[in-house]
Order: sequence, then C-alpha cells, then structure tokens
Amino acid sequence: MPRVAVLATGGTIASSKGADGTSVASRGVQDLVAALGAGDVAVEARDVLQLGSYLLAHRHLRLIAEAVAAELARPEVDGVVVTHGTDTMEETAYLLDLVHNSPKPVVFTGAQRPADAADTDGPANLREAIAVAAASRARGHGVLISFAGRIYAARGTRKAHTVAPAPFQTADGGPIGRMDGTDVRFAMQPLRPPALPLPSTAFDSTRVDVVSAYPGADAALAAAAVEAGAAAVVIAGSGVGNGNHALCAWAEEAVRAGVVVGLSTRVAEGPVVPYYGNGGGADLMRAGAVPLGSLPLFQARILLALLIAGGRKPDGQLLDPYL
Repeated sequence: MPRVAVLATGGTIASSKGADGTSVASRGVQDLVAALGAGDVAVEARDVLQLGSYLLAHRHLRLIAEAVAAELARPEVDGVVVTHGTDTMEETAYLLDLVHNSPKPVVFTGAQRPADAADTDGPANLREAIAVAAASRARGHGVLISFAGRIYAARGTRKAHTVAPAPFQTADGGPIGRMDGTDVRFAMQPLRPPALPLPSTAFDSTRVDVVSAYPGADAALAAAAVEAGAAAVVIAGSGVGNGNHALCAWAEEAVRAGVVVGLSTRVAEGPVVPYYGNGGGADLMRAGAVPLGSLPLFQARILLALLIAGGRKPDGQLLDPYL
C-alpha cells in the first residue's frame, strides 16, 4: 500500500468563518483528513503552518521546503501532498520544484471555498491530490498542482481567476494530466532542469521587488526598492518587456551598483523579446537587465531570490535552463 505524507499550511481549505463573518485559516490537518476516505493509501498528516497564503514570507516558504524535503527523505513515504492557500501557491510550488531532487511526487492542492461552506471543494481536491501523490506514474514529474480534476506542472502555472473552482492556468500550455474518476492520467511529462540547493536562512531576508511599467511611470519605485534593501528588482514591462527612458536610465545605474535587474512582462502569457528600442526592452537589456523569458512574473521573482540567497549572480547563462 502506498504511503503519502500530507503537510498542511493553512489556506482556504483550512478556513472557517469567525464571529466577524470573515474566513480565517483555523483548522488543523487532522480535520482535513478525518473523513477523507483515501482508499488504498496510507495517509500520514501533520501541520507545518496555519496561515492564509497571502501572509506568507520567504521564511515560511523555506520552512515548507524543509518539511517536504524531510518527508521525501523517508524511504517509506511514496509521495507528499501540501495543502496551501491558492493566492500564492504558484510561488511556493515553484520554489519546491526548483529544489526537488527526488523522483517522488510532491502535489499541492487547496480550495476555493472554505471548509465550512456547504459546497466546499477542499475534500475532493485533497482526495485527488493524495491519489496523484500515491500514483507510480506521477514519479519523475517534479512538483505538481492538483486542482478540480486537473494536474499541472508547477513551473509556469499561476492563479488566473479569483473565484472560479478551477482557477489555475499554465502559461502557453495547459494541464499535463487529469483525474479520470479515481484514476490518474498524464498526457505529458515536464522537462526539468538540475535541482538547486534548498534555500538557506539567507533566503528569508533576500529582498526581490517587482516594479511595473505603465503610462507615465518613472523610476521612483525602483529606486525606493533598492533604498529599502532589494538585492534585485524585476521590471514588469509592458508588452514583450518594454519600459521607458526613465527605467532604462535607472536600470543602467542600478546594474552598475551591483543590483540585479530582471526583465519580465505584465502580460499573462508569452516571452520577453528585445524587439523595441527608444526605451523599450532592447534598451533595457543593453542597460544590463536580464530577460526572464516566459516564466510568470512572480515565479521569476522566486527564482532570482533563491539564486541570490545561494550566493549566485543571476545572468543569462545561469538562468537559461530555468526559463
């Protein structure tokens, strides 16, 4: 019988309404698995955190990564499920995928409706995630997100709808698998780059900020981020990664001062491409900004933070396998 470890971190799947009528993560993992009926799977469960994912900091992400690594190191464990809020699931799942060096699957899931809602989706999502983590065919697929019958690779997947029951979407792609009743089906297997080391405590305080380009934007926010201690700033450019003259001038100065400047896009899908001059993306790259490909904006932020915290200077050659 396969054995799956369930690690709970909070989120809507563990939330109930309080006296003020708002939902707060308050239920422990034993409440989540008590009446689950996981079938022919032995389930172990423990709480790591009990927070809405909108409250998470880098330290919390590191603690989750360490907890998952500890479970994967146990020979008797065949897979791990992490219950997590959907708000920032894309960041935590991607961080864990970057450091995942085991064939055992790690599967994230959560809920869009609280645990005390009459139509809560948490139990069904958790049951499916456990089935995915226990499936031998899920081995070698890295870190996955299982939600509403669909299975996604962590890399490139983001929350694309605030309230829909199936809120996740993979940039320039779709689910790599699905649940067929109780059967786990995969249509493809992700190509995965070499695993990076687990985040150290330096990750906790590694600041990487995001600054968006928009009509009339100047470099004040980017400069303020560096003043506040940012080791890197990701510019969310318009279109294919365009900025303006003020951001280009700031980027050149920041790179000269040793700040990493990443170039992403505020567009949901598609890569950063140096098409345009006159303050566009080509000029930002000439100023020293590092293009971040088609990796979603907030996953790109996590990648830079992990590399910088590990003492590595992100450049095109280092980043290429992860983009």
